[in-house]
Amino acid sequence: MTTQTPSVEKQRFGQLPDGRKVEAYHLRNGHGIDMTVITYGGIITSLRTPDAQGNVDDIVLGFDSLEGYRSDAYRQSNPYFGALIGRYGNRIAEGRFMLDGTTYELATNDGPHHLHGGDKGFDKRLWQAHSFENDTGVGVELRYTSEDGEEGYPGRLDTRVTYTLTADDEVIIDYHATTDKATPVNLTQHSYFNLAGEGSGSIVDHRLMLNADAFTPVDDTLIPTGELRDVAGTPFDFRDATPIGARIGEENTQLVYGQGYDHNFVLVRDDASAGELVTAARVVAPQSGRVLEIATTEPGIQFYSGNFLDGTLIGKGGDAYEKRSGFALETQHFPDSPNQAGFPSTILAPGETYESRTVWRFSTQRDDNAS
Repeated sequence: MTTQTPSVEKQRFGQLPDGRKVEAYHLRNGHGIDMTVITYGGIITSLRTPDAQGNVDDIVLGFDSLEGYRSDAYRQSNPYFGALIGRYGNRIAEGRFMLDGTTYELATNDGPHHLHGGDKGFDKRLWQAHSFENDTGVGVELRYTSEDGEEGYPGRLDTRVTYTLTADDEVIIDYHATTDKATPVNLTQHSYFNLAGEGSGSIVDHRLMLNADAFTPVDDTLIPTGELRDVAGTPFDFRDATPIGARIGEENTQLVYGQGYDHNFVLVRDDASAGELVTAARVVAPQSGRVLEIATTEPGIQFYSGNFLDGTLIGKGGDAYEKRSGFALETQHFPDSPNQAGFPSTILAPGETYESRTVWRFSTQRDDNAS
């Protein structure tokens, strides 16, 4: 493989209706990996990596232009391609929670529930950005201040997210936030991957390993019941690498509710400290030999198998994104935690700092049958 010089390049990506400019940051390392991040929504619009034969493909779903992320069709389906999610990743039941004796009402943008920060979450905000180069790699730091009351949340939340592309073929995502009032915070990244290359078809043959002994079952509106259910003997057991599609059609109430996998998995952290990385997932694409490994400081990961993609969105290169043409693995605290006393807390108090790290590591393997 030809060695290249790591670099960061900033370009114009478009303009919002109010005249504000959207910039794109192109990050490249020395091994043929390059990633583009835009300041609108902190969206990763492309992520190009080599396969086992050295062919470089884009492996995330998305669009070539800003208009794609702002079209009526996109807003109606709202898959959150590649976006930063906040203040609260995943669902909050009935758009409501109580904190310190006060009930807060949020937007209900997912049936009766609140999803991914509301009508105009962090995925639809313009972030301030600057690029950097250091001993770890090249990257971009994004900042956004969510004012007190935005989307119904209490407190002024100062948020900083850093993407670093390393010389070790990793993307490190660091999240930081502070607040002046107690508020729920659960930040995540919502890229859809297809390790055979975006637009190349279904991901059901991808082999997935999840380091999880339990998952959080949901009701028919995808709100957790509060139970932590053992994965043993269920289609949710990915402790050994298994094709995503191997059991996705089984008769199982949870698969019916999600129309496939759309569930939070409880990661095995054992004695790991709160800020310590643990392995969360490993995915292998047999066609390309690409491998994605995910480590995180978070207690959970949402596995979503692209169930609601239906071909109406036309992505990069004119590719129609059909059902299960991409998967998401969102590192997170658990859904609906503000209403679930038994789940790890997502409340950030004044004087505290929200810190979270997730690492995506890319590699290849030539043995298609290896796990």
